[in-house]
Amino acid sequence: MNNGSQYMAGTSMDLLKSFQNYIKAENLFLPKERLLLAVSGGVDSVVLCELCYRAGYHFAIAHCNFALRGEESNADEAFVREMSMHYKVPIFVKQFVTLQYAEMHKVSIQVAARELRYQWFYSLLSQPDNVVENNLHTSGGPGQDAFNYLLTAHHADDNIETILMNFFKGSGINGLKGILPKNKNIVRPLLFAGKDVISNFAVENNLAYREDSSNLSDKYTRNYFRHQIIPGIEKVFPQVRENIMNNANRYRDIQVLYNNSIAVAKKKLVSYIKDEVHIPVLKLLKTEALHTVVFEIIKEYGFTPQQVDELIKLLHSDSGKYIQSQSHRILHNRNWLIIFPINNPQADTYLIEEKDAAIHFAAGNLLVEKKMQPAKIDANPLSVQLDAAHISFPLLLRKWKTGDYFYPLGMQKKKKLSRFFVDEKMPLHQKQQTWVIESNKKIIWIVGQRIDDRFKIRESTKACLKFTLQ
Repeated sequence: MNNGSQYMAGTSMDLLKSFQNYIKAENLFLPKERLLLAVSGGVDSVVLCELCYRAGYHFAIAHCNFALRGEESNADEAFVREMSMHYKVPIFVKQFVTLQYAEMHKVSIQVAARELRYQWFYSLLSQPDNVVENNLHTSGGPGQDAFNYLLTAHHADDNIETILMNFFKGSGINGLKGILPKNKNIVRPLLFAGKDVISNFAVENNLAYREDSSNLSDKYTRNYFRHQIIPGIEKVFPQVRENIMNNANRYRDIQVLYNNSIAVAKKKLVSYIKDEVHIPVLKLLKTEALHTVVFEIIKEYGFTPQQVDELIKLLHSDSGKYIQSQSHRILHNRNWLIIFPINNPQADTYLIEEKDAAIHFAAGNLLVEKKMQPAKIDANPLSVQLDAAHISFPLLLRKWKTGDYFYPLGMQKKKKLSRFFVDEKMPLHQKQQTWVIESNKKIIWIVGQRIDDRFKIRESTKACLKFTLQ
């Protein structure tokens, strides 16, 4: 482990030197690159500005006014404007209607503030001309070109709080590595330093800064960990802060190995067919660390850790069973799990549930209705009636595949679909666009072509399902 990634506590005498060493050790940015500093006016961001100034970096300041603390928020803004004049650097200020945003998007104020500030920060990084108020220019400064990096003043104690909160939320290895010193173009060059080091530096160098009154309230989760949980742990384990930071550095390395292993597992298991993900059930069941691998596969489709057990049960369920997130379904279809978007007309697999009246898919609209036995069978090949008593929901609407077979209407022997297409002299492009409806692993209709004889209307039929392709 390099010296730049160690936890710095106590004295602030060598803070500037440690700051420069950490930037170099972690390869955060180069001396001549353009930096945008997120500055609230609190002690952390004030020290960050001073260190960047003393190190000779070219930077500008960005300040968010969330209008949450009345005159206190406006006084913070005025203070940061004075800082920009002191350092003779450009300042970029944005005022937000944070409460309205939180209400509109149904999120907490903390989440709203985070979303608003990072949306603005990212726009600043790419197009400062279009979105900022630029008060000052200095020779050799960043000018109006895009910035290379955004610097935030997150420090070691912020990281410790984040790691502990992630641990109790159950976020796994990804959360235990904590805040990264560099994540694309977001850089946190103070992560090596504890809060006491930063505060001591400000006092020793007579740096003025603003106190945020909301930091004193334990109603916020982070403040509760800061004021209650961590001091309580320190009574038992005095070195807890240093130990957590050292663990975080180890977990960063562990995550690299973890991600490599997951990538190998995914490559063996997952096939991508258009917008669908296909996973062989038997091979998945033989996978080591099954719960972990399953979660890493399904999490990007909106599934939660709590749904992993549901999916494990799905592996042993009957064909046609499924689980779903807000955006996707995972269907057990014979020997495969199929992950596909809900209501995506480009998908190759759809579930038809008993309540569904219509399904929109690539070939058109499929209307579904339950009726009493018709007095007369419709001869239209795009509209069929089947005996409802022999059909089990959910049904599967999917593209045909090699090996599919059915019992063509009027025949007592099964026939493979590939042979049926040849007998019908069906052109290649039509074969490729052929869909089937399946009930309990049995094809009941080659859509637009032929029904299965086992599901035809009989004299004993009391109710039928009618499918119409528009």
